[in-house]
Amino acid sequence: MRDSPDMLNTVPLGDSHGMQSEALGEKSGRLWKMGEHALIGISAGNSYFSQRRLTALLQWAAHHFKMTDVVYVDTHIDDMQIADGRDPREAAKSVKRTLKDVRRRIHRATESLGPEVARFRVRPLSEIQDTPEYQAVRARVDQAVQYDEPFAAACRDMVRAVVTNRPDGEGISDAHLEAGMKYVMAEAPLFVDSPGVFGVSTSVLCYHMLTPVTVHFAGGDTEYQAATGQGYVVVRPGEGEERGGPVAA
Repeated sequence: MRDSPDMLNTVPLGDSHGMQSEALGEKSGRLWKMGEHALIGISAGNSYFSQRRLTALLQWAAHHFKMTDVVYVDTHIDDMQIADGRDPREAAKSVKRTLKDVRRRIHRATESLGPEVARFRVRPLSEIQDTPEYQAVRARVDQAVQYDEPFAAACRDMVRAVVTNRPDGEGISDAHLEAGMKYVMAEAPLFVDSPGVFGVSTSVLCYHMLTPVTVHFAGGDTEYQAATGQGYVVVRPGEGEERGGPVAA
C-alpha cells in the first residue's frame, strides 16, 4: 500500500533565505545534510515560479549544496495544449513563448548568485534526455511501470494532478491523460535516480510541494525503489509568502 501524505514522516530543516524546507523521511534528511547535489525542477508555465521565488530558491540551494542542477521541463507541453483542442502550430508558438519566459526568469535568478553561479548547471529536460545516463534510467523506469503496480499507480496519480491543474482544469479526456503520461514519464527518471542521471553519489530533488511519486518513494515500502542516494525535500516560501502552485504546468 502506498503511503499517504498524512502517514509520511517529514523532517523539518528550518528556514534559510526566506525559504522553509522539510525532508521527506530520515534518509532524505541525511542526504540534505551531506549537501552534495540538488536537483531543482521547474515546470514551464507554472505561475508558482515567479522571479522572486526562483531567485530565493537558487540562493537557498547555493547555501546548502555543493552543486545544483536546474532543469526546466520543455517536453510534451504542446501535447497538452493540443489535447485542449489548440491547433498544433499555435501550440508550438505558445510553448516557444513560455520557454523563452522561463529561461529569462532563470537567467535573472542565476545572475543574483554572483561567483556561486559556477556551481550551477541550467538545462532543459530535452537536452538531458539525450544523455546515456538518462536513457539508462528511463529504460528501467519504463520496465518498472509495467510490473510494479504501486509505482504505476503513483505515476497515474501524478498524471491526474498534472491534467487537473491545467489553466482551465476541466473536461479531462483520454487525450489529456495520454499527454499527461508522456509528460510524467519524461520526468520520472529524475524522481527515481537523479544521482545516476547527473553522475553524483547522492542527490536531493527539491520541489515546492508533495507529489504522488515523491510520497511513494519516500515511504520506502515498495518493490521498486528509488536509487540509494536519492532524496526528496519540499522547499517553499516561509510564513508570510503565498505557497500555492499546481503540481505542473
